[in-house]
Amino acid sequence: MELLRQMKELTQLRGISGCEDQVREYLIQRIAGHCDSYEVDNMGNLIVHKKGKRAPEKKVLFSAHMDEVGFIITHITPEGMLHFETVGGVTPAVTAGRPVLVGEQAIPGVIGTRPVHLITEEERKEYAKIEDMRIDIGAKDKAEAEKLVSPGDQATFIGPWKELGENSILARAIDDRAGCALLLGMLQGELEYDCTFAFVVQEETGCAGSKAVAFSQRPDIAVTVESTTAGDLPTAPDGRQVCRVGAGPVISFMDKGTIYPWDLYQKAVKIAEDAGIPWQTKEGVFGGNDARSYVSSAGGAKVLAVSLPVRYLHSANTLVNKADIHHARQLLDLLAKELPRG
Repeated sequence: MELLRQMKELTQLRGISGCEDQVREYLIQRIAGHCDSYEVDNMGNLIVHKKGKRAPEKKVLFSAHMDEVGFIITHITPEGMLHFETVGGVTPAVTAGRPVLVGEQAIPGVIGTRPVHLITEEERKEYAKIEDMRIDIGAKDKAEAEKLVSPGDQATFIGPWKELGENSILARAIDDRAGCALLLGMLQGELEYDCTFAFVVQEETGCAGSKAVAFSQRPDIAVTVESTTAGDLPTAPDGRQVCRVGAGPVISFMDKGTIYPWDLYQKAVKIAEDAGIPWQTKEGVFGGNDARSYVSSAGGAKVLAVSLPVRYLHSANTLVNKADIHHARQLLDLLAKELPRG
């Protein structure tokens, strides 16, 4: 399946917020011959225009972000260890002991902290703090480390693509390379109406890229295609599971950044149900995405969020369901036929 192949390739590219170049170049290569025009703006957003069979009554924009969470190097110690800060929402629980790649040369390293033998009983009750961790690249001292790494270099999780059973995929950076793959698939097909597609930067650090796109493109309707946290785990109470892997794409009514227009939310739900597409809503007000930019920037836009339910979000290994990906693509294709009508 082409969608899964391109998604696999996208998840293996490196690109924390502000370092999305690899992802953008991949997308530019694969939209060739499938669009009428594209541009890269001053921030690095990739904006693509594709004509359909008809002109739309409403300008519709589909958006996904290219960046992933990760780390940035801030200091090198005399011993050759690397201090770092998080880029985006990464918690200590998923950080210590993880292998990473550092800098443009993709130097392998590991995030280290004091071992269990060297901490007190009290310290064992809590996760180590990020500021107490270091990245170890095996350098003997600062001089050797400086030949390979500099402050400001990105560091990214390592996480190979693996299929678990018949239905699940485990990979790094599904948030939001899956969204990029879904939009790429739409671009490579035919459209009923003209649409605009935005592959945006810096979502994980405050949605800066989408603010610029909202201002320059000024859509009437913006559909954010995302990955969202699925908490369907044995320890999670029913009211805190948010959404469930395998239950279909998620259509949100509200999150921490956006209240989605009720009429547009209901329209998306009806489109899904009329087509027999499984769907679910986000059961709780959590998280946020680029919709907050589109709803409030320039003249504003009506917004919709269609997300894949993903377990273990913002970690080295995130899990998504193949059927959810397939049903999300079906729903997006129908939205591209219906929303431009107004």
